[in-house]
Amino acid sequence: MGGGKKVDVSAIPIKFSEKQQAFHYLYVKEHRVREGTKSSWPQKRTLFVLNVPPYCTEECLSRLFSPCGPVQSVQLQEKPELADSPKEPKSKFFHPTPIPGFQVAYVVFQKPGGVSAALVLKGPLLVSTESHPVKSGIHKWISNYTDSVPDPEALRVEVDTFMEAYDERIAEEEAKAKEEEGVPDEEGWVKVTRRGRRPVLPRTEAASLRVLERERRKRARKELLNFYAWQHRETKMEHLAQLRKKFEEDKQRIELMRAQRKFRPY
Repeated sequence: MGGGKKVDVSAIPIKFSEKQQAFHYLYVKEHRVREGTKSSWPQKRTLFVLNVPPYCTEECLSRLFSPCGPVQSVQLQEKPELADSPKEPKSKFFHPTPIPGFQVAYVVFQKPGGVSAALVLKGPLLVSTESHPVKSGIHKWISNYTDSVPDPEALRVEVDTFMEAYDERIAEEEAKAKEEEGVPDEEGWVKVTRRGRRPVLPRTEAASLRVLERERRKRARKELLNFYAWQHRETKMEHLAQLRKKFEEDKQRIELMRAQRKFRPY
């Protein structure tokens, strides 16, 4: 919001279903920032929503606010942020870790009139309807478990599609790097890159097994060398001990011979 301006917050009652008696309130206001503050959310077209319950998804919010005007996008977040966080391509097989508890949401309308209509929206709004049911309780658990078991063929197709796009992107980056190599910039510097350097690709199972086998042989060879070094060290210590023992014996023998000598002038 701007400095010193009044914050217009509206409370919109919602119910999970028609059978539910108690209301839950969403608190909404137009997304505004102070002068000089940058925000990636479109000004005058973004509705900031507080107190979003866990069972209310982005699809639910888009449907609830669609009577106010065409909804361009909806993003749920754990806490308010000034920038729209970049999203990775979604996969139906891998779901991100859900945010526990209540959340905030940014609803972007295609036209500014959507925000004005949402601020005067009357309720109660239904989250789960006959045409758009929202699963809860044991039905939600069963659905989550079913979604956690992927179809192998469909998963393979998605992975292959992802890898093809990845390979194309890497090829484009390599081609761009080759084009830039050898061309001086504005200050006369020439960019030099390592030719033949390829990006590290994920290892296959066979490659991983080969790496593990090499590591095993390397450890075995190192242990053998360590054993030989230990054996050589023990041999040297034993030889030194024998030399010391022989030295002491020779020393005692000389002392004995000296003691046995007698002065005999005649």
